[in-house]
Amino acid sequence: LSSPSGLTHESHRKDVEQVYLRCSEGSIEWMYPTGALIVNLRPNISPASYKHLTVCIKPFKDSAGANIYLEKTGELKLLVRDGERGPSRVYCFGYDQGGLFVEATPQQDISRKITGFQYELMSRGIAADLHTASAPCRPCSDTEVLLAVCTSDFVIRGSIQNVTNEAEEQESIIHVRVNKLYRQKSKVFQLTGESGNWRGQIKTLLECGVKPGDGDFLFTGRMHFGEARLGCAPRFKDFQRMYKEAKDKGLNPCEIGPD
Repeated sequence: LSSPSGLTHESHRKDVEQVYLRCSEGSIEWMYPTGALIVNLRPNISPASYKHLTVCIKPFKDSAGANIYLEKTGELKLLVRDGERGPSRVYCFGYDQGGLFVEATPQQDISRKITGFQYELMSRGIAADLHTASAPCRPCSDTEVLLAVCTSDFVIRGSIQNVTNEAEEQESIIHVRVNKLYRQKSKVFQLTGESGNWRGQIKTLLECGVKPGDGDFLFTGRMHFGEARLGCAPRFKDFQRMYKEAKDKGLNPCEIGPD
């Protein structure tokens, strides 16, 4: 978390401050913005790997006081306009496309403004999984399911208890009861004290039209800005069939014991 403040150089309204971030994910909160910030993302990996990275930013809901640009060799491309409202959008770009330039907009009272956003760096393959423009609700093939089991941030067997739709965010929240937890990167799925069951929430696009249904599913997906995002989710009996067929042929990419 980086929290610079414009009030520390109020007399130099055109100051440009450099910020260097070493973590692969985190957040920037710029209090009382004046002048500009150049945000340098310098993850602790080999510079040769930078070209394989995608950067995603998600502005805070109440972020205000500055425009956010993508900057490369002095050219600016507007990413987020000050005061832009609506669904919590995520903006992604290749690491080699430039850096972030955050410029304060003229304000009568900067003490009421805070500009902020979360950021994540990830491999381009993972980013493509999360932000597939074409057919985002398409069912996964057998091969895609088996690969998702090996590479996803979470893999669970569970049932859908309820689905709530957020029209403003254009998202659906799937409330899941977990029957078996194979893997989770973050503690999204937790044991609830009241029922003694594991439960959690998974988000997906509203346009996918997810409905509550009977039976168990194999839920896989990625963590994105602290939220579980749905990937492949076949019915569990279909997954068992895929897994057995691949195992019998020696083609399953990893083992999890799907019983």
